[in-house]
Amino acid sequence: MIKACIFDLDGVIVDTARFHYIAWKRLANMLGFEFTEHDNERLKGVSRMDSLEILLSVGNITNLTHEKKLEYADMKNKWYVEYISTLTPADILPGAIEILEFLKSHNIKTAIGSASKNAMSILQGLKLEHAFDTIVDGTRIAKAKPDPQVFLTGAYDLKVSPGQCVVFEDAEAGIEAAIRGGMKCIGIGSPVQLGKADIVVPSLDKLNFDIVLSLDSITKQ
Repeated sequence: MIKACIFDLDGVIVDTARFHYIAWKRLANMLGFEFTEHDNERLKGVSRMDSLEILLSVGNITNLTHEKKLEYADMKNKWYVEYISTLTPADILPGAIEILEFLKSHNIKTAIGSASKNAMSILQGLKLEHAFDTIVDGTRIAKAKPDPQVFLTGAYDLKVSPGQCVVFEDAEAGIEAAIRGGMKCIGIGSPVQLGKADIVVPSLDKLNFDIVLSLDSITKQ
């Protein structure tokens, strides 16, 4: 029986991906090369420092010290924090409030499982900081997705077994993390990229919420 649902934040509850992209593109342009939306797809669900490494590989930049990399990552994050400071409840993605209310009415626990170290700031802007039973973000984990640590920590906080959890994810790395953690997963986005998920829908408002309750009995074909 499903007892908990763990939600990625960016791209599932709110679309902050555009702010990440603008900040990474700004850094790439400062370093003298272009960073496209196609390049940015590789950064979904990936930690900040790993994202920086991918960006630097796009620009063929290989001679930076660790200290300089930390400086650039911090610079990008400061820009990103400036952008997300404009978030309000109007930015919550369609279907997010409804699924949270549905789960609460069925006594299913909820958690945020995000690699973002800015998750609490984002949730505060959305007025959702008290909407989840626990919040696991980049300040609490050492291993980034596709490692399942963020989701397993959420399950531990909620005192439920991984097999009783459903993960909501929009990134391939996140889907892989859910699978490695022994959890069911619902992909939010394209079936082409998220085909390993048990169910894939384009957005939360297109999901039949009742399916979540019976997901433990669904065998993926």
